[in-house]
Amino acid sequence: MARLTALVAALAASPALAATGPFFSLRNTDFIVLLAFLAFIGILLYYKVPGAIGRLLDRRAEGIKADISEARRLRDEAQEIYASYERRQREVHTQAGEIVANARREAIAQAEKAKVDLQKSIERRLQAAQDQITAAENDAVRAVRNQAIQVAMAAATEVLGRQMGAQDRSAGIDRAIDDVARHLN
Repeated sequence: MARLTALVAALAASPALAATGPFFSLRNTDFIVLLAFLAFIGILLYYKVPGAIGRLLDRRAEGIKADISEARRLRDEAQEIYASYERRQREVHTQAGEIVANARREAIAQAEKAKVDLQKSIERRLQAAQDQITAAENDAVRAVRNQAIQVAMAAATEVLGRQMGAQDRSAGIDRAIDDVARHLN
């Protein structure tokens, strides 16, 4: 109960209940506040403050609209740049694929050329070895023939020397030399 009494006393002492007497009296605080408020509004209207505030708000709205349009323009520009970047990336990817394909084709062609060159080199070396073998065989045959000729001449000289006289030997040697010369050429 004491609390209820304290609450009622606090409400009775509030500024809203401070006004006393008739409303249109200078002793009534509510009337004074109303007059001050109307004077304040009058001063604001006299100095055209609502119009100035309206113009400021309009300028601020125009600035916001300009910022929004600039943001839209920048967003559109960014989207165009992004689309251009994606196109360029696809083009570069395609070009990279073409470069790799060309490199593979060139590598295969170079490998084939190297195989052909290696085969030709092997064939040349085999031919050179074959030529050396043939030359060695010819040299060996010539050496054997020369040796046979020398042995035959020595044997013929010995046989003829026993059977013929000095004059006959001389004629026989000349004939033998002529025969050998004919056979060698």
